[in-house]
Amino acid sequence: MPSAGINTFIIHDLTGPCAHRASARGTHMMKMKLPRRTLLHLAASAAALQSMARIARAQNLPTTQTPFMDRYAMVDGLRLHYLDWGTPTKPAMILVHGIARHAHTFDHIVPEFTRDYRVIALDMRGHGDSAWSSEGAYLVEDHVKDLEAIIHELGLARVTLWGNSTGGRVVQVYAGLHPEIVERLIVEDVGPERPQSIAEGFANRVRREAVGWASEDDLVTQLKTQNPRTPEPILRTYARFGTTRRSDGRLIWKFDPNLVKGFVETELWQYVSKITSPTIFVIGGASPIVPAEIQKRLSNTLPNCEVVVMPGLGHYPNEEDTTGFLTLVNRFLKRG
Repeated sequence: MPSAGINTFIIHDLTGPCAHRASARGTHMMKMKLPRRTLLHLAASAAALQSMARIARAQNLPTTQTPFMDRYAMVDGLRLHYLDWGTPTKPAMILVHGIARHAHTFDHIVPEFTRDYRVIALDMRGHGDSAWSSEGAYLVEDHVKDLEAIIHELGLARVTLWGNSTGGRVVQVYAGLHPEIVERLIVEDVGPERPQSIAEGFANRVRREAVGWASEDDLVTQLKTQNPRTPEPILRTYARFGTTRRSDGRLIWKFDPNLVKGFVETELWQYVSKITSPTIFVIGGASPIVPAEIQKRLSNTLPNCEVVVMPGLGHYPNEEDTTGFLTLVNRFLKRG
């Protein structure tokens, strides 16, 4: 696989006293007429940190705001974006988001892990600030190749992987292909199979939401109706970093509508059956994505696997009950 060039874009350090200095620098930088994209990244970073602090206070989570870096990698001609927290000397934990989402959907929970890990959250191809595939190459296997390239270029010998939804399928496949690299595997509410009904549901959503929204508040209102158990700050982060303005002023999702070409009926047991690392599947009890028979097959197939159901929760347990999710994951990671 071609080597992926890794380039640091901007270091964001807007915590504590640095926030005041950054604000002053921001005024000076505007006078220097820095590129609009740079200024937007600075503003977005401040918003992300403020959102993390609000969520942490609401759920009694750690409030330490570790600075992150926006980085980019070139993989097979695509410029892929990822967020990088922590230092290279710590063990690596890589987070891979779900379909139509982005790296910042982990903002609320990352501070829990940066004490012990270098945390890296990807924008998969076609999502967030990563480039779109002109061929519509969005199969799970395409995303896995991107993950392989980034891990290789960063020189990571061992990694802990955590993926939710489609990202959970990606990390399952990677762990099956590279058992020697994966230290531990966290999979959130997804198994090796995607039925046609789920694929059709996403395609219908893309068509339905193509009209966009008049404002971020309108979108957040819709998201609150669809996700009543998720705190509003988490939904607002999802909306803020996941959207852009169309030429007519309407707010639309950043993701490539052609994601539907890769979001198809899928069966990945050939890869998943080769996973050897300690693995935890955290399932939302109110979600239909991983039915009981699949949960049982996972337990019977994988030698070092734990399947835990969080009653009453949906497709993103880490968002709906962050404290409960962290209790499970910290135990699995053997953290105090």
